[in-house]
Amino acid sequence: MALLAPPPSKLKPFQSPSLYRFNPLKITRTHQNSIHFASHARFPQNSLKDSFFSRGKDVKIKRASPIVRAASIPLSGDEKDSNFGRILLSDVAVKRKRNVFWGRKWNSLDIGIVSVVAAMHLLCVLAPSTFNWGAFGVAVGLYVITGLLGITLSFHRNLSHRSFKLPKWLEYFFAYCGSLALQGNPIEWVSTHRFHHQFCDSDKDPHSPIEGFWFSHMSWLFDTENITQRCGEPTNVGDLEKQPFYKFLQNTYILHHVALGALLYAMGGLPFIVWGMGVRTVWVYHITWLVNSACHVWGKQAWNTGDLSRNNWWVAMLAFGEGWHNNHHAFEYSARHGLEWWQIDMTWYAIRALEALGLATDVKLPTPAQKQKMKALN
Repeated sequence: MALLAPPPSKLKPFQSPSLYRFNPLKITRTHQNSIHFASHARFPQNSLKDSFFSRGKDVKIKRASPIVRAASIPLSGDEKDSNFGRILLSDVAVKRKRNVFWGRKWNSLDIGIVSVVAAMHLLCVLAPSTFNWGAFGVAVGLYVITGLLGITLSFHRNLSHRSFKLPKWLEYFFAYCGSLALQGNPIEWVSTHRFHHQFCDSDKDPHSPIEGFWFSHMSWLFDTENITQRCGEPTNVGDLEKQPFYKFLQNTYILHHVALGALLYAMGGLPFIVWGMGVRTVWVYHITWLVNSACHVWGKQAWNTGDLSRNNWWVAMLAFGEGWHNNHHAFEYSARHGLEWWQIDMTWYAIRALEALGLATDVKLPTPAQKQKMKALN
């Protein structure tokens, strides 16, 4: 998620290499240790020199033909005939309805992922009969640890987009928190998210609602060959693959969840498993997935980003600020997604606190000139 280079005045690949390859069972995979990226007019001035792209001798820059966003292409006569209608209460049309459950060959990894997701949902059936305040507190605590510190702060803003820098020990700690969300190891997650930004709402996007709401929300997860077929091999995570810690997490991924489950059982028995693993995991699942689905269907577009990304306030409340998704697609490098004072962004507040403590540095924000340039495109 080699990159194709869009015309800089129109389109945007990831500027600093949105959600998301979820792969709870994939343990090993070999990639090339290189990063490919495309230039973009809205990349902050001089940030290329200071960004992670410029580190090391394994960085490669490729330019090729432009990416054309499917969301901005007028439909031909045949495409209009195959339109599957609009998603409920939105102006988003489903152009290529995709059902991953039938008419294709399932591999063992597909079956494994479906089994894990189904098992977490089935655990939730036991939630009413196993409720106690200790178990509920564990679920809430792990929601913050794995969701805010792990997924939104670490996997998304720090690792995918390099919106700020952390001391390595703290970067690795937050990345470990993200691994416990059961949404895949950092290498896989970040690669898919970078593909999403590169090919946003086109036929190569790993999870766009132009192929159906539920495809963008969750069913894309169950076809593990789909992203490789669409985007090619994930050569966009060389910055992570060259770090032994991230390879370690990739190679030992399942063991950490087994250990967490054993710890929860030792602390509180079945209720802690149901609430700490089942309820918490499913809650973070769907909040994460809503950024892929709801934030490309419902909400407002403050910026002309050339895709379907929307600002959705209620997703922002649940997802620690990730719901200000159109802001994010306009300024992918920004550590802050809630750009207006009234746009609550809990992840940004955490980053700001880390900055005040001297732990977060090189915190990237859009300048007034960059905002003005984006407004001119509206």
